[in-house]
Amino acid sequence: MRRTPHRRLLATTLLAASVLIPSTAAPAAVAHAAGAVDRHGRHDCPQSGLGATLNARLDAAIDDVRRQAGIPGAVVGLWLPGKGCYVRASGVADTVTQQPMTTDSFVRIGSETKTFTATALLQLVDQHRVRLDDPISRYISGVPNGRRITLRHLLEMRSGLFPYTSDPDFVQALLSDPQRSYTPRELLAYGFKHANTFAPGAQFEYSNTNFVLLGLVIEKVTGHRFGDVIDAQVLRRSGLRHTLLPRGAQFPQPHPHGYTNQTLDGSVADATNWNPSWAWAAGAMISNLHDLRRWAEIVATGKLLSPRTQAQRLQTLPTGFPGTDYGLGIFETNGWIGHNGSIPGYETVTVYLPSQKATMVIMINTDSTSQGQEPSTLLARAITEIVTPDNVYAGAVVTH
Repeated sequence: MRRTPHRRLLATTLLAASVLIPSTAAPAAVAHAAGAVDRHGRHDCPQSGLGATLNARLDAAIDDVRRQAGIPGAVVGLWLPGKGCYVRASGVADTVTQQPMTTDSFVRIGSETKTFTATALLQLVDQHRVRLDDPISRYISGVPNGRRITLRHLLEMRSGLFPYTSDPDFVQALLSDPQRSYTPRELLAYGFKHANTFAPGAQFEYSNTNFVLLGLVIEKVTGHRFGDVIDAQVLRRSGLRHTLLPRGAQFPQPHPHGYTNQTLDGSVADATNWNPSWAWAAGAMISNLHDLRRWAEIVATGKLLSPRTQAQRLQTLPTGFPGTDYGLGIFETNGWIGHNGSIPGYETVTVYLPSQKATMVIMINTDSTSQGQEPSTLLARAITEIVTPDNVYAGAVVTH
């Protein structure tokens, strides 16, 4: 059964298999070594990669998933200290022109934005400007049950606040006019008209409402625009020169076209230039393979935070899905730490495996589900079954 659009917007889902949802047909397999397509030469990965045998197994697995899931194009980066690396682009960036996917592409990273938002908020914790157990009402008025919901509840996805992306009026408005710009307060209004779904801390429910509120807290405490804080305190300090929170539909070149079936009639549309303002601090950011590789280790090891705060960040709780727990704006899935992202047209996975100091980054140009699951999850699982069989990527977290 097709999932209704409101249950998929900015989705990060792990679902049981269901009917295959048709999407843009994936073209014939085309795999490129990094050196052949990365015009900036930033990945420092020789074409020999992980060796002929592993390279071939990975190429075959990626192409198989891509064909079955209808993924037009994919970029996969693996860095395994002591073993080597694997950086490949396959498929197409544009289904009309058949322009090939390249490893130097920018993509919309959806909910991976949450790792940046959480880092900025936790920096304020380290600076003693906020406390995790402060109620949200101390900073933002008008939040239902705001005196009992804490910043920690928001970060953990345990606030009970209704997800604004599940409001039918919001879905209708967004899909009727994907170029529309939204303010954070407009987004929250869609969620706040609904009753809270449970008492604070009672259970896990993925809700973008939580992170829009955290973006407003960051602005309230710092006195600066959310995007400016992210740029100065997170991106620059991490050396991420190719990551940004766009203003409107801004999208640096080169970037692939992104394809989605999150439309009013369920047909596939080109969502490349949809305005991501509706996702804001929960999912509007853009990045590339080079920066996501750096960020994977930074966020998983806490390089921008104190050890005590990072330890709190990594105190995960069950999500209800086997193998995957959630901390403070970050998940752990069978040893891999990080986050994934899904926004109409694009999906990403950026994770780090501390036991092996390994990094995996996946970027694809569709979010249309396959067999009831995110196509990026299918790719991540197939890849880790080969390279880290003791730590197979279980999946992301469910929105509802």
